[in-house]
Amino acid sequence: MTDKPELLDGYREKLVRRKQEWARDGRLIDDERGARPADDRLPPGQRLVETWPVLDLGVQPDIAKDEWAFTIDGLVENPIRWTWDDFLAQPQVTVQSDIHCVTGWSRYDNTWTGVHVAHLLDLCRPEKEAMHCLIYAFDGYTTNIRLDRLADSDVLLAHSWEGEYLTKEHGGPVRAVVPKWYFWKSAKWIRRIEFIAEDETGFWEDRGYHNEGDPWKEQRYG
Repeated sequence: MTDKPELLDGYREKLVRRKQEWARDGRLIDDERGARPADDRLPPGQRLVETWPVLDLGVQPDIAKDEWAFTIDGLVENPIRWTWDDFLAQPQVTVQSDIHCVTGWSRYDNTWTGVHVAHLLDLCRPEKEAMHCLIYAFDGYTTNIRLDRLADSDVLLAHSWEGEYLTKEHGGPVRAVVPKWYFWKSAKWIRRIEFIAEDETGFWEDRGYHNEGDPWKEQRYG
């Protein structure tokens, strides 16, 4: 599988085109930004939901756990390749955090279980030149993130949500969870993290989305 394959079907093309139009038109930007109190949990332009909407590129990879593999490479002293059993053998943590989606919804108090990124960094030991990361998914999706943000205390590679293994619709077997940023940075169906010196844009960042994605600054679109 290539890291950035061409879109494969009409549904996927339509979905991408629609979101590119949103980026161009600045949809969902809150004209009342700054009006909310500073301690409000809901970022500007968001609405609170109790369900968990399913968003993807029209492809939901069905990856058997005994076929799942995860790689850490690039500018690291110790490249890693884990099978599912290797992943479960790592120290496990449970973290609660909110979801803020660029399409305008937020969901509070999600409980995730998985491997803390701090543990991953201790094992792979990024080289001093490594300042950024690219995250790759099994559906061909990519997203970029600064290394210091990936190293936040609430970031993990999650295999479970609310005590149950993640379904494929929500990114199982394993997805990234990067709570402080819009949720497109929390790639589903994760298969690889590459450590790099210079920033490289990912799938949505190439298509009009903001390079950073801070929900409190409404960094939806570039």
